[in-house]
Amino acid sequence: MGDKANAHPGAAGRATAADHPASVRNVVLVGHSGSGKTTLVEALALTAGAVNRAGRVEDGGTVSDYDEIEHRQQRSVQLSLVPVEWDGIKVNLLDTPGYADFVGELRAGLRAADAALFVVSASDGVDGSTRMVWEECAAVGMPRAIVVTHLESARADYEEMTRICAEAFGGDDPDAVLPLYLPLHGAQAPDGHAPVTGLIGLLSQQLFDYSSGERKESEPGEEQVPQIEEARNRLIEGIISESEDETLMDRYLGGEQIDVKTLIEDLERAVARGVFHPVLAAAPATDGARQGLGTVELLELITRGFPTPLERSAPSVTTVDGKPRELKLCDPDGPLVAEVVKTASDPYVGRVSLVRVFSGTLRPDETVHVSGHGLEDRGHEDHDVDERIGALSAPFGKQQRTLSHCIAGDLACVAKLSRAETGDTLSAKDDPLLMEPWQMPDPLLPLAIQAHSKADEDKLSQGLSRLVAEDPTMRLEQNQATHQVVLWCLGEAHADVALERLRSRYGVQVDVVPHKVSLRETFANKSAGRGRHVKQSGGHGQYAICEIEVEPLPGGSGIEFVDKVVGGAVPRQFIPSVEKGVRAQAARGVAAGHPLVDIRITLLDGKAHSVDSSDAAFQTAGALALREAAADAKIHLLEPVAEVSVLIGDDYVGAVMSDLSGRRGRVLGTEQTSGGRTLIKAEVPEIEIGRYAVDLRSLSHGTARFNRSYARHEPMPAQIAERIREEAREAS
Repeated sequence: MGDKANAHPGAAGRATAADHPASVRNVVLVGHSGSGKTTLVEALALTAGAVNRAGRVEDGGTVSDYDEIEHRQQRSVQLSLVPVEWDGIKVNLLDTPGYADFVGELRAGLRAADAALFVVSASDGVDGSTRMVWEECAAVGMPRAIVVTHLESARADYEEMTRICAEAFGGDDPDAVLPLYLPLHGAQAPDGHAPVTGLIGLLSQQLFDYSSGERKESEPGEEQVPQIEEARNRLIEGIISESEDETLMDRYLGGEQIDVKTLIEDLERAVARGVFHPVLAAAPATDGARQGLGTVELLELITRGFPTPLERSAPSVTTVDGKPRELKLCDPDGPLVAEVVKTASDPYVGRVSLVRVFSGTLRPDETVHVSGHGLEDRGHEDHDVDERIGALSAPFGKQQRTLSHCIAGDLACVAKLSRAETGDTLSAKDDPLLMEPWQMPDPLLPLAIQAHSKADEDKLSQGLSRLVAEDPTMRLEQNQATHQVVLWCLGEAHADVALERLRSRYGVQVDVVPHKVSLRETFANKSAGRGRHVKQSGGHGQYAICEIEVEPLPGGSGIEFVDKVVGGAVPRQFIPSVEKGVRAQAARGVAAGHPLVDIRITLLDGKAHSVDSSDAAFQTAGALALREAAADAKIHLLEPVAEVSVLIGDDYVGAVMSDLSGRRGRVLGTEQTSGGRTLIKAEVPEIEIGRYAVDLRSLSHGTARFNRSYARHEPMPAQIAERIREEAREAS
């Protein structure tokens, strides 16, 4: 790492196809929005020689160029891959959005990576959502390191931030999160702020000065030795406590001087095993500088401390019919198993799939089998087809650099996979396999849309299908009850990006309309009605009379039709006509235009004419009878009620429960969970939680999660029901 002697400052920058999994590192950058992840990726690319001093690639764009929406919004909205080379190792840097609405992109990055860099701003600290992602990584044993950025800020305090990181991420073992370096401060500015100009290596006890724009190594001065000693001793103890050599601690406590080489090797093993998490510092290069502060140290940590794909277990694999399949770990010569971790559309080359290969070797122009997971509830088809892939490439800004192959452990972009979607498995056509899917967050914010014009209407269906194919965190719903097209998103920013992509990428302009919930109606009491449809206009007339009785049934009963006609008052052939008529009227509603449910309709009596009675006449009479019965009855408006589970930090329990009560919610109970969190279960009318995904995030500062499921329909309060009826009358 940066403490190793004679570490060179540069290397071949252009990433090519890797030849062995041991020469690949897949690293995902995680952190809150604005923490500096994309800037850090650009700084690492500059240090690795992949871009010039202005941070530009050969076509004049920046390394992070990918989507016009990101430029307009000035933030990352999707996962992007930047491959660089350092010391003969190909490093795939996966830059993820920090905003909570794009957590699906983050999860995809975690799936593709073997280790994570948590990027923390020295001026902003650690937010709740970053802590939650840390816990997710800890649960699966993913190796992690922390990078402190924004050291140039007047409020930056590196030493304090390392303490905060140990507290936030260390859990029961804060000594598992310790800095590898101390900051080297330059001359104090008039405002009292002394900028960080270099780093002091705690293990090597060397200075790494970046003030000239390039990394220069020297011995520390006498005044810096006491500053180093205390932090160095704590770091050594932290490394030794995680060592696989159980004798090392006894030797250290016995006064033996442990060789630096041994300490570094133990540190690297502990990092790769995910039991020790070093804290480093980094800053972008200043104007004209060749290297950003700490970038060499960070690249050395990645290449020497983070695990190779050979050291990480792949997700479980089965045959397409569900039988378990054992694979040799990350074998380039094994059967092909790859996964689409991201899908995007390029206006020139069409669909482009970012693929992680877990076994075998992927080559251009070969035919592969595409196996899908069947996310039908989100508008995704189940896939089980063969496809011929196009060219393989490595992205770099707006460029695509052609690759000859992609081995197990590496990542590549695949062109022209027209059927494959995010989460699909690619395997050999004669040996189709399926990987266990990763967990997708549920989209819980509804966005009701309609085409802006007839021309847009013609393109809307195709545009929406392409949109959800790219992003499995979206769900497309054609609501038959409300006749609305609803795009379910993770939040407002997610929805804004979806609308922008529909417009700019697929040429579809849509209007957002108020989202409707599926209300229903029912009878609150027994009532009777008589339907009389008698007309004479020359020739055959229309004659049908029927008398019915309507009574309420328990929720979920639907509509029950009972025939109690005696003596042939209504001829047998017309009884189904009456039933058809009342059911059609029930579907149209009797009070506010919502379907009528949970009633028993009993046909008691009626009259017919030997010539003028007909199927159509008795259908009309049945509908009239139901409307008359409704006029004399009390009609309840039923609203859907959702069962909601909210996982929230203990500090926010009171505020969340109060908010749920304000939404007419009934709290069913609470349950303590690990990590100082509480699970709240409640029932809340769906009309009250249309924007709950947004409101809960604001209430909990992004630390809460919730899910919802339909429970039942139940009567709406009278004053709210009357308002909705009034709105329906005005609309008609």
